[in-house]
Amino acid sequence: MRLHSGQLAHAEALTAELLRFAGPADQTVSRYFRAHHELGQSDRAFVAESVYAVLRRRRSLEAAVGASAPRALLIAALARVQGMSARALHDGLRNGEESLVARARAAKEAAWPPAVTADLPDWLWQRLQDEHGATEAMRIAQGLLGTAPLDLRVNLARIDRATALARLAAGGIDAADLGPVGEWAAGGIDGQPTPYSRAGVRLAGKPAINRSELFEHGLIEVQDEASQLIAYLVAPRRGEMVADFCAGAGGKTLALAAIMRSTGRLYAMDVSAKRLHALGRRAARAGVSNVHPLALAGEGDVRAKRLAGKIDRVLVDAPCSGFGTLRRNPDLKWRQGPESIEELAQKQHDILRAAARLVKPGGRLVYATCSILREENEAVVERFAAAHPEFVALSCDALLAAQRIPLEAGNALHLWPHRHGTDGFFAAAFSRGSSAHPGS
Repeated sequence: MRLHSGQLAHAEALTAELLRFAGPADQTVSRYFRAHHELGQSDRAFVAESVYAVLRRRRSLEAAVGASAPRALLIAALARVQGMSARALHDGLRNGEESLVARARAAKEAAWPPAVTADLPDWLWQRLQDEHGATEAMRIAQGLLGTAPLDLRVNLARIDRATALARLAAGGIDAADLGPVGEWAAGGIDGQPTPYSRAGVRLAGKPAINRSELFEHGLIEVQDEASQLIAYLVAPRRGEMVADFCAGAGGKTLALAAIMRSTGRLYAMDVSAKRLHALGRRAARAGVSNVHPLALAGEGDVRAKRLAGKIDRVLVDAPCSGFGTLRRNPDLKWRQGPESIEELAQKQHDILRAAARLVKPGGRLVYATCSILREENEAVVERFAAAHPEFVALSCDALLAAQRIPLEAGNALHLWPHRHGTDGFFAAAFSRGSSAHPGS
């Protein structure tokens, strides 16, 4: 591949905007592309890949070239991470920048501090090292530096996974006007079953899946395998009353609805009415009829209180740092500090306590985050358990085994990119006033 100056100019402009960390990177990138319709599919792919490489590797790139300017980091990423030579970059380089390319490609990691090699802020590296030891902390960090695969959840209430895979392979996407990036679609989409979730499909590339016939008809949804597994921990039965207490855009709500085969009553609760409105459209596309959105005024919402002690299964997918999703959202590690984690931990405890009031005797409560920090995970559930002895901890290992999921979890579920190929996730489960059988 040979770079042209226009691609580098757009990548530089977007890198500079992203490094101000004024908002989520994915929203900033989407906004930039909407403002620049002249960029073709291949140009957008190049720009997005380049700027995300800078976000992922910011510290090591700064160390490699001894500079922190957006353009210097971008060129370093193209040379060091994406392996482009000075010749390939020639058309976009300014006078003297060949030496920048040479420094980036020649830099050695051996003399760097571990936090730089891990491409993490010092405080976050120290947390991981304290919790896991230096060797495992580095494995975790390296796993989070990778690029996440594109996972799909098959709507098993309407189609089986084998059929979905066959239809994807037969050409489930319209390749028209996609350009070079869409060439993969000429013979269909290459996907395979995920190793743990029986509803999951992992794609070989990054197709525009929203153009697929299966997506348009609600037969598949984009969802990381880790998120799918959380729904199997909740394991709602048909006809039950279930609450997704922090439903957000509703990915896990729809996964729960599929397990319930649209029977019973599934409350999608969130403090954001806007996000719940979007869930309504997704539910209609998926053919789901048992979801009841409930916009909350806060953890103590009056309408939620009316459901106290009546819900069979409650999921608390709590707002968190999102550090388990750094493969997808690498900006999070630069936008948050230790003080925000302390605030989140208190918020998570308050939400868990409020959601627990909904659980009926013998009902199940599942707490989950896409964080990798003990402060947001074990510390929250330990504090909750100490204050609520009526909730008995359940073994996530046994719960998953009851769902025929071949994953050794232990009492709490820990998922890691470097071990499981998923986002980093944590989950713990409780039964209220009963040590109910795992299959219940």
